[in-house]
Amino acid sequence: MSARFNLFANEIAVKFAKRFAGAGLLLEETTLPRSTRELVSLRASQINGCGFCLDMHTKEATAAGETAVRLHLVAAWREATVFTPAERAALALAEEGTRLADTHEGVSDATWAAVREHYDDDQIAALVIMVALINAANRLNVIVRNPAGSYQPGMFESMAS
Repeated sequence: MSARFNLFANEIAVKFAKRFAGAGLLLEETTLPRSTRELVSLRASQINGCGFCLDMHTKEATAAGETAVRLHLVAAWREATVFTPAERAALALAEEGTRLADTHEGVSDATWAAVREHYDDDQIAALVIMVALINAANRLNVIVRNPAGSYQPGMFESMAS
């Protein structure tokens, strides 16, 4: 499979990608655990069918020490015992924030209450931004059909600079 359009070869898309990557780097300055950020990215990418982002975030999570069992169980997090209550709240937010069109209320009050119980205001801001960013990345990659499989951990770190 090949992409229908190479975003990395287009001047406008590259300029956007640098700004987008810079926004993502801000999240590394927060106290939201990296494992939570990667789990949220994986779950949204599963829902959106973004192979490129699944490849990226699976490899990044693995490089950061995430276990194969947890990565394999993200899609079934409700039935899995390997996630903390805080991670479960973040995964619920990721799902509901990704599936906004599926319900009139968007993110439920119950999910929001769980998020408030486990995260401080800065971490909540990071979670909301993370959900928005990964959904945007998913859409960019799905639209152009960026193929999965070639991502290497840290591949885009220099892009933001």
